[in-house]
Amino acid sequence: MPRNIPLLVSLSVFLIFGWGTPSAPAANHQLPLKRIMLFTGGVGYFEHVAVVDGNAELDLVVRLDQVDDVLKSIVVYDDKGSVGAISLPGREPLKQSFRDLPFGRQALNSPAALLNALQGARVTVVAHRKMQGRIIKVVAETVKLGDGRGTVTRHRASLLTAAGVQQFIVEEAETLQFDDPILRQQLNRALGDIAAHRVRDKRTLKIALKGKGRRTVRVAYVVAVPLWKASYRMTLDQESGKDKGRLHGWAVVENATGRDWTDVELSLVSGNQVTFRQALYTSYYVNRPYVPVEVLGRILPRPDTGIVGGEVAKRRAKSEFRSRRQAKSFRSGRRSKAPKPTPGASMIGSMADVAKEMDRRRPAAPARMAPPAAIAQTTESATQVLFRVPVALSVKSGDSLVIPIIDRAVPAKRLALYQPGTHASHPLAAVRLTNDGASGLPPGVLTIFERDAKSGAVSYVGDAQLRTLPAGEKRLVSFALDQKTQIDRKIERTRTVIKGSINRGVFHRTIERRQITTYRLKAPAREPRTLLIEHPRRAGWKLTNPGKGEVEITKDHYRIEVGLGKAEKKVITVTLARPLAETMKISTLSLARIAVFAREAGLSRAVRQAFARMAKMMREIDGHKQRLAKLEKDHKSIVRDQSRIRENMRRVPNRSNIYKRYLEKLNAQENRLEGLMDNIDKAQARRRAAEDALSAFVAKLDL
Repeated sequence: MPRNIPLLVSLSVFLIFGWGTPSAPAANHQLPLKRIMLFTGGVGYFEHVAVVDGNAELDLVVRLDQVDDVLKSIVVYDDKGSVGAISLPGREPLKQSFRDLPFGRQALNSPAALLNALQGARVTVVAHRKMQGRIIKVVAETVKLGDGRGTVTRHRASLLTAAGVQQFIVEEAETLQFDDPILRQQLNRALGDIAAHRVRDKRTLKIALKGKGRRTVRVAYVVAVPLWKASYRMTLDQESGKDKGRLHGWAVVENATGRDWTDVELSLVSGNQVTFRQALYTSYYVNRPYVPVEVLGRILPRPDTGIVGGEVAKRRAKSEFRSRRQAKSFRSGRRSKAPKPTPGASMIGSMADVAKEMDRRRPAAPARMAPPAAIAQTTESATQVLFRVPVALSVKSGDSLVIPIIDRAVPAKRLALYQPGTHASHPLAAVRLTNDGASGLPPGVLTIFERDAKSGAVSYVGDAQLRTLPAGEKRLVSFALDQKTQIDRKIERTRTVIKGSINRGVFHRTIERRQITTYRLKAPAREPRTLLIEHPRRAGWKLTNPGKGEVEITKDHYRIEVGLGKAEKKVITVTLARPLAETMKISTLSLARIAVFAREAGLSRAVRQAFARMAKMMREIDGHKQRLAKLEKDHKSIVRDQSRIRENMRRVPNRSNIYKRYLEKLNAQENRLEGLMDNIDKAQARRRAAEDALSAFVAKLDL
């Protein structure tokens, strides 16, 4: 059954798909380029078309740097035939050609080099006489010319013949024939390879087809190309209140493929396709471990213990079945109500869908070159937008082309966009552009012009950047600084306790941090303004003023729209709030902090009263500590004085008056120390009682 076969090529020289050499010789055909699709993913889809009859061989010439991409993506469409083999030279064809020859590439630089490379080969030479033998050596020698004409280099060859060693001058030989027919074939093959691969940066893929009758064959592939760019022009009316603009879109295309495009069908695709490269044209070898030869002993393999149960194999089989079923569903178009493919047809992924779409939209007869006013036809899918040029194009290699892709009126509302990070005092003149068309617009630069309503004169007002604009969505494009509108911004930050609780000796408090931004706005004296303030969003912060219904939310900003009349002034306040939870042990708090919490307005009355009671109890404890400290200080003072008196008593006679005086003073101090010790014990007891009372009070709190 005839099949539409997508063919994937590997690095081997030939890939045979189920059949041998054709019985009849195949005719060679060139592959003219007919269709091109350029993607914003940096790749291009190229389709060649040829009409063949019976068995045929197609020659596809590609640049060396494109071979990897061609091997990755090449596909052949032949509804009435089948693909036999695709062959191409290796990455280094000459190096591979000489690998199995008895001489190297340099041997063909001159006859002398070839003879030296083939020492020992049998040759038949006709010079001044005929001789036959094996080549020994060719030696260069310098010969002086007569009459002072300088010197010349010639090569003397030595042969081992039946009559002994004979010599001849290579440059004077009439004929030189290698006697070995195999060697002659090798020389012919080497010279043929050099001629075939004289162009080093191109490769020719030979595609063998087998079939009957006259039919059309298409060969397509995807390779890297320069990114096509979109650029726009928009003309606005100078009068305020008119929310329309004329949008012109153009695509800049470069032909960097190395070949001319002649009467090709061109389409441009905007999307974010997954594209990558893989070095399929490079030879790779698996690193194998070196195993020494076993001389003594034997290697005993480890016995196989089998798999653990049968679930792994079952799951793998189910997974492979699901993958095949999903792939089959995708190829057959079950996701949408698309027409069924030709019986037996098989295409890969989105490339097949692209080819179908192009076939469906292809005009019945080739269109002639139309004037530049022709606008590209637009089609949108789930992931990309396709712009199809309705006429055939011709572009020379290395040239660029500018193609119109859109020309229509679009909703365009003038705004003054305030971005503090761009300018602190003035907003940007901007336009809110709405895509009310049937398809999206690719990203590009936007040049904005303004037309005077009275005179019709047009002037340039600025450039802008347009990001991808899907159908039905809006984008802000800024093109100049609005110096007539003035804005002053002031930021204040506050911390407020909003609630608190006490449980098991732990104080839980919630603080609300606020950032209050005040915008003071002033419109131009003679013009109204619609001002759009972009206020930064902060992670973890909540907008409390204005309400959510009054703002637009983007990824990084809140947008607040404010209308201003002529010379009107307004003040706008934007508040962001963020709650912050704190937890602290009451036992670690100082009296000063306890006193502050007792006066905190954000806490409940019961919590404030509890802190006030704690503050009073802590002051009592501090009083006990102070009295105890005074008693201990007095005690230490007396002890130090007693040490001084005892030291003096050791230095005076025991019966002296001064000794008796010291003794009387020691007795008095001992009596006082006994009283101080008693008072210290009582003060410590009172302090411990107060501390226990505070701990018991805190432990019972649950507020």
